[in-house]
Amino acid sequence: MTDSLFIRFFDEAGPAPIERLGGKCASLVNLTGAGMPVPPGFAVTTDAYTSFVETTGVADVIHELLASIRPDDVASVDEVSARIREEIQQRPVPEAIRAEFTAAYDRLQSRFEAEAPVAVRSSATAEDLPDASFAGQQDTYLWLVGRDEVAEHVRRCWASLYTSRAVVYRLRNDIPNEGLSMAVAVQKMVDARTAGVAMTLDPSNGDRSTIVIDAAWGLGELVVSGEVTPDNLHVDKVMLTVTDEHVGDKHIELIPDVTARGIVHREVEQERRGIRSLTDAEVSLVAGMAKRAERHFGCPQDIEWAIDRSLPEGENLLLLQSRPETVWSTKPDAPTSKTSGFGISSITQALMAQIGR
Repeated sequence: MTDSLFIRFFDEAGPAPIERLGGKCASLVNLTGAGMPVPPGFAVTTDAYTSFVETTGVADVIHELLASIRPDDVASVDEVSARIREEIQQRPVPEAIRAEFTAAYDRLQSRFEAEAPVAVRSSATAEDLPDASFAGQQDTYLWLVGRDEVAEHVRRCWASLYTSRAVVYRLRNDIPNEGLSMAVAVQKMVDARTAGVAMTLDPSNGDRSTIVIDAAWGLGELVVSGEVTPDNLHVDKVMLTVTDEHVGDKHIELIPDVTARGIVHREVEQERRGIRSLTDAEVSLVAGMAKRAERHFGCPQDIEWAIDRSLPEGENLLLLQSRPETVWSTKPDAPTSKTSGFGISSITQALMAQIGR
C-alpha cells in the first residue's frame, strides 16, 4: 500500500471508502480484493478533485454559478453547465497532483510489454448508491493511449459532474451539490469480443431466482446505451442454465481501431447477427460471476462484464463493474418467483428507467 494522497491502485490492501474513491472505484477495489477478475488500474481519488477545485479557485465559481440556476429553465441549466465545465477544463492542474498521476500511470504501464490503452471512467461520490443510481450521468472514455491524453480525460471526467443531465438529476432527486466530489478510474482497456450487463434478479418483475444477461458483440457500451438490441438471456440462478432467451439483432459493434488509436462502430455481418454472442458455457460463467458479486456485496447486483479476445479461454471473462440493483431490491416485498414473459433487453430498460431517460 502506498502513501499517495491522490492515487489508489485497485490491488492495494485496505478499506475502500466511497467518500475517497466514489462508487465505481470503491467497487473495483472491493472486487479486486475479493479475487474477482478485474482489469488492473488505479483511482485518481476525490482528494485530487477537491485539491484541484480549491487550489485553483474553481470551487467558489461553481458555488456562485449553481446558485444562479433557474431549475425550470433548460437554457439556464445548459448555460451554467457549460460555464462550469469550461472553468474546470481550463484551469491548470496543481503540480503535486500531476506528479502523483504521472508516477501511477508509469507504474500501471510497467505491468505490460507495450503501452496498453486504458479506459477512463468517472466515479462520483453519490453514484451507485442503493437509493440513487447515477448510471450514465457522468462520462466514460475508451481506448486512450498516452499519459497526456489520459490526464486530459481525467479532467473531462471531473467536468462531467456538471453536465446538464447530471445537474438536473441532482435537482430532481434533492441531492445536494455541497460535498459532491469525483474520483476517476484509470483501467487497462479490454479488447472485448463480447460484452454486456447482467442482473442477479429479473428487472422486469424482481424475481431473485433468475439472473438476466444482455450480451452483444464488441464493447458493452452499446448495450448499456441501448444502441443495439442485445441477446437477452434468462438463467436459472441455481443451475446456471438458460431457461428463456431472445437473440437480438446485434447490427453494430464497438471495436478498437489500432491505427486510429481509438474505437469505431462497425456493422456486424448478417450471419453473426442471428446467432447468440455467448455459448452455453460462457453464459454459465457470466451468471456464476454475477452470483459471486452478489454474495460478496450481500445484495442484488447489476454487473458489467466482457470476454477479452486477447486472453486465453478460461481467463478471458472479466468483471468491469458491479453496483447495487436499485429498483426491486429496495422494495420490502420483492417477488421471489417467476411471472410469465419478459421484455427484450429488459436490463437496458431498467437502467434507463433508473436514470429517467
